[in-house]
Amino acid sequence: MNEEFRRTLSEFLDAPLNEELSGRALEFKPCFGAVAGYIDGKIFVSCGNFGLALKLPLGPRTELLQRKGGTPLRYFPKGHVKKEYVVIPQRILDDGRTFRGLVRQSVEYVRAAAH
Repeated sequence: MNEEFRRTLSEFLDAPLNEELSGRALEFKPCFGAVAGYIDGKIFVSCGNFGLALKLPLGPRTELLQRKGGTPLRYFPKGHVKKEYVVIPQRILDDGRTFRGLVRQSVEYVRAAAH
């Protein structure tokens, strides 16, 4: 597992997930040269050379891609697009409130899909 990606992911998720983690299991696992974050066994975030990507529902995903500078997730330059994921632009990562909201939406989306 790439420790640099794991550390980056841990740092970005620390504050946003404090509320979300009550009774929830957060794990990190290697994923195509990156590190993926799982909550209750379901992947919701990935961090690699591409940056940090969240799995999001259609509405927030579309807004990020069309209006806010997000990009589709590809683990490899010519690889297929992971359609439910958006690589989050640095300015949003730096905006704690906005980023926390996206993390919450991602976790809720993954939890809802599990039921």
